[in-house]
Amino acid sequence: MNDICSLTNLDVGQFAKVGSLLSCGSIRRRLQDIGLIEGTEVECVLKSPCGDPAAYQIRGAVIALRNEDAENILVSMSKEV
Repeated sequence: MNDICSLTNLDVGQFAKVGSLLSCGSIRRRLQDIGLIEGTEVECVLKSPCGDPAAYQIRGAVIALRNEDAENILVSMSKEV
């Protein structure tokens, strides 16, 4: 049972798989270039004290994303093991 939500809904330590990108233009291309494509596993590793930006582990690299960009990334939250 998986829940669909935006990347901003992940708490630190949670994993999810990318479902789709709602962004368009150059930001969409940049997100795809760092590996955010359908099926990619993402982990939220850190959130700043005010929650924006947050750091995510994507394909072995830690990437900081602003909430403005992360809310346009739909993910399927993995069932906790």
